[in-house]
Amino acid sequence: MLVTLKEILEIAEEKKIAVGAFNTPNLESLLAILEAAEELQLPVIIQMAQCHENLTPVSVMGPIMVAHAKKASVPVCVHLDHGETLEYVRKVLDMGFTGVMFDGSTLPYEENAANVKKAVEMASGAGASVEAELGSMGRRESGAGDGTGEGDDTKIYTDPVLAKKFVEETGIDALACSFGTTHGIYLSKPKLDFGVVENVRKETGGIPVVMHGGSGVSSEDFHKAVAAGVRKINYFTYMDKAAGAGLMEYVSSVEEGMPVFFTEAIKKATASMKENVKEAMKVFANLD
Repeated sequence: MLVTLKEILEIAEEKKIAVGAFNTPNLESLLAILEAAEELQLPVIIQMAQCHENLTPVSVMGPIMVAHAKKASVPVCVHLDHGETLEYVRKVLDMGFTGVMFDGSTLPYEENAANVKKAVEMASGAGASVEAELGSMGRRESGAGDGTGEGDDTKIYTDPVLAKKFVEETGIDALACSFGTTHGIYLSKPKLDFGVVENVRKETGGIPVVMHGGSGVSSEDFHKAVAAGVRKINYFTYMDKAAGAGLMEYVSSVEEGMPVFFTEAIKKATASMKENVKEAMKVFANLD
């Protein structure tokens, strides 16, 4: 069942949970995520990040994502994660994406807001919803950079008062906040400031807050984030890592001198990814 980002976040708000948002740069990850969501009967957000264009182009994955979302037995939002240009936003909207994120977090405030306004206008004409980001987590979505949490002076925590102005000026449906998370692998335990989330919610009248850099956060901290008002959690690195572990397990199980089959390796990797996604979904929905 294909739904918009706004609709799926309304479900999350009603149930006081967070919906998992998982990147699908290939068919195997898409199927793993949708099967996990259907087995748990939980809503889910499937995402294509612009930085994953080099893995599988959105021109290939986009229509497949939309088609599978329509056939799913649970609510599914097809979302653009970290859109870097308005041209790319337009491209995915024309494909039928029901949510888009324009990431202007590294831009000056006025430029970020101006671009997000344009994204909102484009999305509203297509019946889609918009997520934007205010603040910076140091690392970019690809995991590049040296930002690893503690001591990362490139982080800029979201200012709740500025968030109020940003939401009112742009008309967005969800706000990604910087409150201590980082994209990629954590090299030290993250120090999360849940007060940022609570105050952003308070100042903005309850806008759904998005948590980026979700992989590697403890279950306890996920629960605190959800209680503070996080309604969407982006998660990719650790599900990707789980697939790699499954792949290695299969390769290691093959007797010396025997062939290693790509299709068998992919099957094992996909199954491992699916189990990791299911566990994450349970945590986000307070089912663990």
